[in-house]
Formats: sequence, structure tokens, C-alpha cells
Amino acid sequence: MDEKNTVYVLHHVRADDEFGDDTKLIGVYRSQAAAEDAVLRLMVQPGFCDTPEGFSIDGYRLDQDHWQEGFETI
Repeated sequence: MDEKNTVYVLHHVRADDEFGDDTKLIGVYRSQAAAEDAVLRLMVQPGFCDTPEGFSIDGYRLDQDHWQEGFETI
């Protein structure tokens, strides 16, 4: 991916049987490496250390639509 025109979004998701998924937007970073460094810093913190597999990093190109379809409410 072209790092100059890409941001990296870090989320953490924890499955919760009672309330459904608990999703946290952790941050937006200029590089994949910076997002990975954030994971390393956070994975020892309370809550995160219980579900280290919950971290995900997604790259998004700037100035581009990333959801191009509509949606329906059920």
C-alpha cells in the first residue's frame, strides 16, 4: 500500500455474550509500524491483556470512499 496516501486504523474488539461485541477505536496512524507499536504498548494494559487477539489494523487510502454500497435496516 502507498504509505504516503494511507492511514492505518487500529481497533480492539472484545466479544461479550451479554452485550454483544465491545469495539474500541484505538487510533489512526501514519504507518503500519506505528499501529503495530501501539498494539505492543497496549496489549499489557488491563482488559487488552485479556484479549490480545482482539486487535486489528486496517489500511485505508485517503480521499477514497470505502463503503460504496447503501445499507438496509432490518
